[in-house]
Amino acid sequence: MTTTSTRNTPARRALGNTGLQIAPLVFGGNVFGWTADEARSFELLDAFVAAGFNAIDTADVYSKWVPGHRGGESESIIGRWLQARPGRRQQVLIFTKVGGDLGDDRRGLSQRWIERAVEDSLRRLNTDVIDLYQSHWPDPGTPHEESLAAYERLLKAGKVRAIGCSNFSAEQLAASLKAAHAHGLPSYQTLQPEYNLIDRASYDGPLRDLAIRENIGVITYYSLASGFLSGKYRSEADLKHSARGRGVAKYLTPRGQRILDALDGVARRLEAKPAEVALAWLMQRDGVTAPIASATSLEQLESFAKAASLSLAPADVEALDAASAP
Repeated sequence: MTTTSTRNTPARRALGNTGLQIAPLVFGGNVFGWTADEARSFELLDAFVAAGFNAIDTADVYSKWVPGHRGGESESIIGRWLQARPGRRQQVLIFTKVGGDLGDDRRGLSQRWIERAVEDSLRRLNTDVIDLYQSHWPDPGTPHEESLAAYERLLKAGKVRAIGCSNFSAEQLAASLKAAHAHGLPSYQTLQPEYNLIDRASYDGPLRDLAIRENIGVITYYSLASGFLSGKYRSEADLKHSARGRGVAKYLTPRGQRILDALDGVARRLEAKPAEVALAWLMQRDGVTAPIASATSLEQLESFAKAASLSLAPADVEALDAASAP
């Protein structure tokens, strides 16, 4: 999927059949209230919009993993930012999720929980409508038609504009589409899979084929493989310099090194950073609408704009595809 953007105004692209138009990169709100405090989060969000981007992804479970947090911290910061910036709500699209494990009975995709959780998210986000409401994880204990019927009521009530799913396999997504057709219910219009140059196996293949065939909008997460594709982790010694180092140790393989070498080569030619090239590869890939990426500094946000402006030549794409082939 190619992009014809300028540095300051990334071109919009259709998010599947949702009717939503988004810039080719989505801000990952998992950092808000975690590695970015409220003041920094406001600064980052302001810079993100100023750079011409317009979609923010979060979840009700962000950031429950932080000691003392219960979940909803990210949504609450976004809501306070919207409240402090009159008129900003009309400039951005808010994506959030339900179904993560918040503890007790606050989990899953039952009608009871979806209808309760959406009210909590709307309140925290300080908005009367969620642009994209997503099933965060599959719920084997709840039939697809129950979840989709709950979403239908929210769509009709104007509380959400579109629905999607995250972390669904090809089989699970196909089953949900079949249930929607059989029961006359709305179907998921977007998918949020883990996907990047080094983690390709779970999306490439049947899931990607299904998304392309059904024109499902795809926003990828872990787009930089927890920072590995930035090139800052190249040896065991590098892992010690960051709390995320342990999570990328699995990528220190001959294949991982081939991918970094390919990124370095393309980056040199384009006078760009490896992370910018990795994001550009996703932005230009068939079956991907936009990658999700997080930032905790204005420098990282500047890289988002640079990535959106890059145009990879066929030889660049071929080199990256070959190096990252499973």
